[in-house]
Amino acid sequence: MEQNDLEEFAVTQSKEAIGFIGLGVMGRSMARNLLQAGYEVHVYTRTKEKAAELLSEGAKWAAAPKEIARKANVIISMVGYPHDVEEIYLGENGLIENGVEGTYLIDMTTSTPSLAMKIAQEAEIKGMAALDAPVSGGDIGARDAKLTIMVGGELDAFEALKPIFDSLGSNVVHQGPAGSGQHTKMCNQIAIASNMIGVTEAISYAKKAGLDPDKVLQSISSGSAGSWSLSNLVPRMVKGDFEPGFYIKHFIKDMKIALDEAERMGMDAPGLSLSKSLYEELAEAGEENSGTQALYKHYN
Repeated sequence: MEQNDLEEFAVTQSKEAIGFIGLGVMGRSMARNLLQAGYEVHVYTRTKEKAAELLSEGAKWAAAPKEIARKANVIISMVGYPHDVEEIYLGENGLIENGVEGTYLIDMTTSTPSLAMKIAQEAEIKGMAALDAPVSGGDIGARDAKLTIMVGGELDAFEALKPIFDSLGSNVVHQGPAGSGQHTKMCNQIAIASNMIGVTEAISYAKKAGLDPDKVLQSISSGSAGSWSLSNLVPRMVKGDFEPGFYIKHFIKDMKIALDEAERMGMDAPGLSLSKSLYEELAEAGEENSGTQALYKHYN
């Protein structure tokens, strides 16, 4: 994308129309934050009922991704799986085929680095710029606009879009060329995978030892054992709240991607493999739509 186009966008970004595809647990809050930041937001999701609240708050409905491609200068996607991403961007009715030159495409789904690179290449051919920008922070981070956003793609495009990212997250870092955002998200998921086993076993141990889990958390969450999962997900375990901030089925998808990438690079990841096997057992037991904190059920 030409430098003068990027500079013009940076100056006029508050007037830009943003398309948002995917209104799940996190996407709905992210689209709402863009509305509250003053952007014109066009939304699409497969089930229109999921968009009802946002439409009542001022969002505009689009019947298909290709309709958004014709209405928005910046398009964000937050969907479930890599095959969904591929269909939205690269299909005959997709964003790249139906979009206009100068459009910015931002995929915030956790997907594969290779697909992110392919989308960026195809977008460049059409005179567009595509960024891979997966996030971490779950439903709470999405609601409070405090997501961690890991961005891969052209630095100039990242800088032009920074005000939009800042409306969604509080820790926004450009990681490198296309695919780098997805690779960074894999690092994030690998760290979480083993940590979830640790925090779940810790609170299960506390329960079996006859301790008050809340008091145990009070002691260990601010010490060297502290982590986001310990502070935010273990309290849900203790309360028996297994509603999804992040679905088990999506976590399994992420771990599969990370293991495939690790194998491709010749790396062994035993902690990740163990976590994936435990979550797969939960999914087979009917917990795939529960939150990742439902790992607690494996021990109790």
